[in-house]
Amino acid sequence: MSFKVNSSQQISFNDSVFSLTAREKKALDNSWAKIFADEIFPNIDEERFSVLYSSKASRPNAPVNVIIGALIIKELFDYSDDEIVENLMLDLHLQYALHTTSFEEQPISDKTLSRFRSRCYNYETTHGIDLYHDCVKDLSSKIAKLMNLSGRIKRMDSMMIESNIRFLSRMELIYTCISKLAIYFDKNYPNKIPDDLKHYTDSNDYNRIFYHQLNDNMEQIIQALLSDSDKLLELCGTDYEEVTEYQLFLRCLSDQTVVENGKRRLRTKEDGTMNSTALQNPSDPDATYRNKAGKLHRGYVANLEETVDKNGSVVTDYQYDKNIHTDSQFLQESLSQMDRSEEEIVLITDGGYAGQDNFALAKEKNIKLITTALIGKEAPDALADFTFNDDGTILLRCAAGHEPVRQSYTKTTRQCKVSFNCNHCVGCPYQGQCRPKIDGWNATFITSKNASNRAKSQRYMQSEEFSNYAKLRNGVETVPANIRKNYRLDKLPRGKQRGKFFFGSKIAALNFRKLFGFRKGLVNYAQNPIFG
Repeated sequence: MSFKVNSSQQISFNDSVFSLTAREKKALDNSWAKIFADEIFPNIDEERFSVLYSSKASRPNAPVNVIIGALIIKELFDYSDDEIVENLMLDLHLQYALHTTSFEEQPISDKTLSRFRSRCYNYETTHGIDLYHDCVKDLSSKIAKLMNLSGRIKRMDSMMIESNIRFLSRMELIYTCISKLAIYFDKNYPNKIPDDLKHYTDSNDYNRIFYHQLNDNMEQIIQALLSDSDKLLELCGTDYEEVTEYQLFLRCLSDQTVVENGKRRLRTKEDGTMNSTALQNPSDPDATYRNKAGKLHRGYVANLEETVDKNGSVVTDYQYDKNIHTDSQFLQESLSQMDRSEEEIVLITDGGYAGQDNFALAKEKNIKLITTALIGKEAPDALADFTFNDDGTILLRCAAGHEPVRQSYTKTTRQCKVSFNCNHCVGCPYQGQCRPKIDGWNATFITSKNASNRAKSQRYMQSEEFSNYAKLRNGVETVPANIRKNYRLDKLPRGKQRGKFFFGSKIAALNFRKLFGFRKGLVNYAQNPIFG
């Protein structure tokens, strides 16, 4: 299938729009479809997806801008693939929005969307480039420009996304992995699997083992599962290392069991606790678990970067990863991919994004990182007036303006052990905060640039400017709630790659709603002094 651009459409004489009455045309122009057709559809960059198709002359692809537009509209109205295809044939709003009113037959079918997604998945797997994320990010940036957002102020927040998987006990997990591998053999090599393992291929076997057995038999069931696991290992040898079912089976055994004195048993606390990357359910091998705020999460985490101005806000970038990915890691990755801004950008986050490395990286990109909360121990206020060199390895002077007579730097802790003339410290107004150890003529204590930055942040948090930024930051917390409520996160497909793709469509739909509200004058954004 070759690539063909669909950047413009010629209106034919039998275009369905021409048959509308003046009243009907007015209603269409006042609908969401008009704004989508005029401002979203023309801004979809098809060329970036040309790499998904053949360069040889062959049957042309379905228009990429129609496919991507349909993916966004699908999320707007919570349609399934089949529903968006059917509604595009029958609904003039959709045809008008996607510039297909002149088509004799609508250009997408029941398999178009799934095939397009598969092409994107395969390209990302092979080349490490997420074309769809880049498309949504580019479109979001264009929406921000259409809304006249300056881009000077951004805010960031993350949200947990639960995987649509059932919680499995350790026994159920081992059984499920055995069963999936047994079914693979029964389907592909029916004569290879021993008769005593064929019961795992029976759809009723699970209920028979876990629901029709007495609790007294649990230990017996565990030993049978472990014994059958060893039989499968011996059966497979090294011949099936590329088979997904076998890979998951090995991963499960590694997570849940150990071999001691030639016998397999369940892993215990004494063997080392299982880490958060342990397999949760073979139906979603990418899902990880994380305990946050006393609640256990199994699945993924998304990070949202929102550009905000007096005209409204737009989610201009997003990240999607396993839920063991921290806020700090998201920020570092986001900043690393950015070019240095000519004009200073203010980025407002919560305390989870703080850290000396993050502040330093933000400064390199000409970004003022403001965290509205700090995690950990409070630093003495006097440290805010300490002066360090750029990398924090040398204290140049203390709050009273004195230079250390000696100092050493510990790389692992990023701390400086400094010594001053005791005459400088005894009677100093900051002595109670520095709390030096007086020994003869020396006054010694340990400090760091990180503690100094923390003290500066604490002092800044008392200012009126910070108060205005903090109020503004609170608005980003409505975005996760909005996505959960209106865009059905519970319907995300399993797997990191597929979930990220669908999440991107939801972000694009959310941003279109923001643009629609802006065009219709529905934005009611609270005034904030920082906007001038």
